[in-house]
Amino acid sequence: MTAMVALTLEQAFDLALQRQQSGLLREAEQLYRQILAQQPGHVDALHNLGVLAHQVGRDDSAIDLFRQAIALRANLPQAYTNLGNVLRGRGQFEGAIAAYRQAIALSPDSEDAHNNLGHALQGKGQIDEAIAAYGQAIALRPNDAAAYSNLANSLRSKGRLDEAIAAAQQALALDPVLAGAHNNLGNALHCQGRLREAIAAYRQAIALKSDLPEAHSSLGAALLDDRQFDQAIVAFRQSIALRPSAFAYSNLGNALQSTGKLDDAIAAHRQAVVLDPTIPQAQSNLANALKESGQLDLAITVYRQTIALSPHVAQYHSKLIFSLHYHPAYSAHAIAAELERWNLVHAEPLRQFIQPHANDLSSDRRLRIGYLSPDFRQHAVGQNLLPLFLHHDRNLLDITCYAHVQRPDAMTRKFEQHADRWRNIVGLADEQVDRQIREDQIDILVDLSLHSPNNRLLIFARRPAPVQVTFVGYPGSTGMRAIDYRLSDPYLDPAGTDESCYSERTIRLPDSFWCYDPLEGRAVPVNRLPALESGVVTFGCLNSFCKIHEGVLSLWAQVLGKIPHSRLLMLAHPGSYRQWAVDRFAQAGVDPKRIEFAPPRPRRTYLELYHRIDIGLDSFPYNGHTTSLDSFWMGVPVVTLVGQKPVSRAGWCQLSNLGVPELAARTPEQFVEIAVALALDLSRLGALRSTLRRRMEQSPLMDAPRFARNIEAAYRQMWARMTAAHADSESARPGTESADP
Repeated sequence: MTAMVALTLEQAFDLALQRQQSGLLREAEQLYRQILAQQPGHVDALHNLGVLAHQVGRDDSAIDLFRQAIALRANLPQAYTNLGNVLRGRGQFEGAIAAYRQAIALSPDSEDAHNNLGHALQGKGQIDEAIAAYGQAIALRPNDAAAYSNLANSLRSKGRLDEAIAAAQQALALDPVLAGAHNNLGNALHCQGRLREAIAAYRQAIALKSDLPEAHSSLGAALLDDRQFDQAIVAFRQSIALRPSAFAYSNLGNALQSTGKLDDAIAAHRQAVVLDPTIPQAQSNLANALKESGQLDLAITVYRQTIALSPHVAQYHSKLIFSLHYHPAYSAHAIAAELERWNLVHAEPLRQFIQPHANDLSSDRRLRIGYLSPDFRQHAVGQNLLPLFLHHDRNLLDITCYAHVQRPDAMTRKFEQHADRWRNIVGLADEQVDRQIREDQIDILVDLSLHSPNNRLLIFARRPAPVQVTFVGYPGSTGMRAIDYRLSDPYLDPAGTDESCYSERTIRLPDSFWCYDPLEGRAVPVNRLPALESGVVTFGCLNSFCKIHEGVLSLWAQVLGKIPHSRLLMLAHPGSYRQWAVDRFAQAGVDPKRIEFAPPRPRRTYLELYHRIDIGLDSFPYNGHTTSLDSFWMGVPVVTLVGQKPVSRAGWCQLSNLGVPELAARTPEQFVEIAVALALDLSRLGALRSTLRRRMEQSPLMDAPRFARNIEAAYRQMWARMTAAHADSESARPGTESADP
């Protein structure tokens, strides 16, 4: 034990400070405590003992000691700064902010206090104030690379990505080996979609500081977006090895899910939630994986927990809404009620930002159409939208695309080639996109997502265009007062349908909501009926497994039970949920050996799976959409069950346009009857096999010019209504006279 033999208090304090600075913390603590035993009000000993307590992880004691020191000497700025540091480290941002502000009041020129205040404000989500604090720190010390790096992080959080990149680059100009600045530069580049540059920045950060867990985690996130899944998994595991965190586990789960390892993904997501149940993104990612594995009830529960944690994040609420369309227990009106809540919480507060439009209201001029989507790429939405773009009459329409495409591909380039203007909105805040759309003077702005992933619906809440429409993401409603119209067709919304569940006005296209292009599938031939070779009928469903629930399996089992030796082929990644499905069939008396699974695969080999299928069995309430069109293209008829929601009537629409509406059942019993009768009639099956592709080519489902004219007529109808309404409102204004006829 270190003794204060023949030492004055001043000498003992100096010795304690030397021991502390040398890392001899136990000896330093003994000396400080001996000083305090002799002089309990020794402020500097209390303060330094607080610093020491924080160094050894005793933060409760550190906070108490700092507060004792402050109580004895209220004008001690460093004590306030250190108190703020401990509180910030514990996530107590309000207390930390108050402490830093007090330190600044006592010492306005303290660059450290301003910089730390910025950290606390950033943690509390007060980004504008954080930017101001970092700016003040830089003004006090212009060569502080760390302050520029921190500023870059805050600017990125506000979507000011060019400024964030410039700040990070300034930090690196001042200190090229500052690993955190390379990491923050990578974050800003990542948000701009510049994935390869971001990956290089993260790798540089790791080269400089290999034990920086956030750099490994950020690298993994960029690799994941760049579809380098195996490398992303390695990066996330390295981050976890350095410092287990909920964010790293959650991102690891995303990477595992992308490789089809759903059981492992769910385990990783659960570990993230265990580590920190307060992070909404971790809960949301867990719900996504549960949904994909067919655990829809549990997924919806976790989505609701996510919303409870972060009630003002629109994307979490959108994910819940989208998932409700898959669940048989949620009617169109139940979904409408959730949509109304979404609109009230997320969209209505933005009405304050609506401004008048300066568009030319001529009724017969070339209209400026804006399409906004994350799916101008190889995606079901992109596949159904491309024929429209290829056949738009550019003499009548001026086309601008607002592309929120994180990873552009060959299809993205096709869309770009068929647009008059291409606006990349990745990384742009809603208000920036709103301003751009207004500058482009878009007449009709078209949402192509609804509540599907990565939507940008809140841009529409600001009403940047005089007419706003939703279409193609899936047949449904956005629930938004700010969107005027939804496009549908006579089958998705038959005449007399109750439209009170839609916030938008419905315009029905004459034939079909879909226009199909098989793309590379044109080179995949239709084969001979498989049952003629194998001697058994093979049913199949290549829809996403998230559409499969016990009711679907039960109905399919009835079909299999009536056709001895028949088989069923389903599309699903390996995982325990495959066994769950097999067990349900076994409980219904179907031999598990009759059930086969194939993992998802590239498009051409996916289409070749239809060479093994005789009859498609549709899912419900969310029918196959593009998947069924693929099935018809490959000569495989699909038996569907017509439901009450628009997503439940897709099969009826497509079969009606093909001239075989008799394959659309109105009741579960009729579904079984139709499927069984078809399986017993190989002659009819063979005829359908040989003619469905030709039927597709000759139907409205592949008549792209007709589809484009129908869409354009709908746009013209919307614009005419808007201009007429504007004229009526003008004529009704006080003091306005109408001309005599």
